Amino acid sequence: PELAMRRRSPCSTFKIISSLIALDKGIVNPENSTMIWSGENYWLSTWNKNLNISEAFHVSAVWYFRKLINKIGSTTIQTELNRLHYGNADISDWNGKQNTNDNNPDLTGFWIESSLKISPKEQVDVLENIFDKKSLYLETTQQTLKDMMFIQNLKGINIYGKTGLGKDYDIAVDAWFIGFAEKQNKKVYFSVYLGKTPNEDISSLKAKEIAIKIISEQWDKF
Repeated sequence: PELAMRRRSPCSTFKIISSLIALDKGIVNPENSTMIWSGENYWLSTWNKNLNISEAFHVSAVWYFRKLINKIGSTTIQTELNRLHYGNADISDWNGKQNTNDNNPDLTGFWIESSLKISPKEQVDVLENIFDKKSLYLETTQQTLKDMMFIQNLKGINIYGKTGLGKDYDIAVDAWFIGFAEKQNKKVYFSVYLGKTPNEDISSLKAKEIAIKIISEQWDKF
């Protein structure tokens, strides 16, 4: 229980929230959401081109979501985080200057090893606030976001989620895979978190593997 309530940086799992807000407020239209690449060669080659919101979500392009979050603005972001009860809802380090791993303003922000923190339990609660029957968001918005989050169909179970990874001086300290699994009328929310561990190669892909393994083996027990 203590670990489940320990708050850490959400890293790229926050792309769920920024996408949700942008879609809900009409800041982007899924059919017309392409942003122009600056021409800078980022460390991940899949980022080095023009991207729409779905493409940027799938390759986790930080530069795209940095621009998107700036378009949304701090007032709207703060209001929605409060409404979702999102962790400490602290966006005070808007530009991510606390980040020790990167000083490129295109690749830093309050959600990447900075002021915003959330626990694994709160991640699940937020997902429920978005996708539950009592959701504050339109079904069309939820469906668009679900389509972006789709990972795979496993034995008839649809798995939706987002990875996230944060580093401190180039050492992985936060690795996430959060989302939900759905089959017919049954929905199970999950949040797998791996923290800094000596002599272990921590990654968001490992967190994803763990979640999928549990879903595959334990679905009938949920």
